[in-house]
Amino acid sequence: MEKAMIFDLDGTLWDSTQSAPFIWKRVLDKHHLDISITQEKVASLMGKTMEEIGNILFPSVNEEKRNQIIDDFSEEEVNYLNEHGAILYEGIEETLEILSKKYDLYIVSNCQKEYVEAFLHAHHLEKYFKDIEMSGRTGKDKGHNILLLMERNHIQEAIYIGDTQGDQEASRFAGIPFIFASYGFGNAWHPDKVIKLFKELTNF
Repeated sequence: MEKAMIFDLDGTLWDSTQSAPFIWKRVLDKHHLDISITQEKVASLMGKTMEEIGNILFPSVNEEKRNQIIDDFSEEEVNYLNEHGAILYEGIEETLEILSKKYDLYIVSNCQKEYVEAFLHAHHLEKYFKDIEMSGRTGKDKGHNILLLMERNHIQEAIYIGDTQGDQEASRFAGIPFIFASYGFGNAWHPDKVIKLFKELTNF
């Protein structure tokens, strides 16, 4: 199968913002930092790499400590999500089952290492996806990771589905069309198509 659908994760397939504030609190207490991080703040950071998130949340913390905080949070979040999962958007599994019969399915995210694996494991969705890639594993941005995944899997034709302007820019960099998931966290100014519900992907 030469046609592929490549998905963003946060704001496209699931919403993991509900658990993040208490995980942040636990990590920040450990580092003796009195900083409150709300669910709304977490949502506003979706789509960014962990390095970018660290720079935004802790601009006055020295780089070594900031990196340790991010590493601790990443580990705790992955462990939590691997066991408990998060909120899947409506119709995810049913739609993936339909799509997987027409397309090869992939995930490319700006998340930390093992985060995508936690999503797949917690919700038993491994069978639908051929391959995954993330910035936490490669150190590359999303556009480069889309190209990396396409080259690795000999993908000739693909579309990317995401929920932010950054996702659109990554799609443009990779030279593939972009479908904007308007139910997610962000905005996109000039997507090729827009979906209001995940199941609308079966119409393409």
